[in-house]
Amino acid sequence: MDDTDPFTAPHRISTASRPLLGLTILVVEDSRFACEAMRLLCLRSGARIRRADCLKSARRHLKVYRPTVVIADLGLPDGSGVELIEELTKASPRVPVILGTSGDDFAEDAAIAAGADGFLAKPVTSLAVFQDAILSRLPADQRPLGPRVVSDEVIEPDPIAYQDDMAHVADVLSEQAGGQTLDYVAQFVGGVARSAHDTILEQAAAALAEARKSGGPVASDTARIAGLVQERLEQKRAI
Repeated sequence: MDDTDPFTAPHRISTASRPLLGLTILVVEDSRFACEAMRLLCLRSGARIRRADCLKSARRHLKVYRPTVVIADLGLPDGSGVELIEELTKASPRVPVILGTSGDDFAEDAAIAAGADGFLAKPVTSLAVFQDAILSRLPADQRPLGPRVVSDEVIEPDPIAYQDDMAHVADVLSEQAGGQTLDYVAQFVGGVARSAHDTILEQAAAALAEARKSGGPVASDTARIAGLVQERLEQKRAI
């Protein structure tokens, strides 16, 4: 992997208010809403962000560029972020900081077992938590010197990004939805809804996940999610 990027500015020195200046963060995340949150956190911190929405895209990126930090969601459309974390842990040279992220309760243990340096539980909205997760795990020779401002700012992603996620779910459900697809829908919708504090949709996703786990019928739960997603898309049209 190569960290040379002809389109970036020369290395910049971090400041007290922007402690991640000079760092490049690759965010591997399929949710536009969650990725928008990461974009705002990077912007406030001074970091440069690159994005991939699946394992294939992330691997393609890593063949060309070497980021300072990789933040990998564990639930992706073409596999688990655990796979990517394991690959990055074994790679040489190793990415300095590898973090897993998810809204699932079991995910932190899985990420750490795969070799991640740390974990960010969704929703990730606290600037202080985000910065500390990275700075505390940087190699000593890459950590910024001097004091830094510890901000209590909480970022709020653009609601339009949530609408984009709803459109994505609608597209997935419009195709023939097999077992693995429904597992992905339950995981994706649950995580996005939790981040957006959409309790009704989150509960519907949990019901689908439970039906899949128990082997019970899923038609009504799938239809429930499809209806709720359509309602949210209609709200966008009304606006």
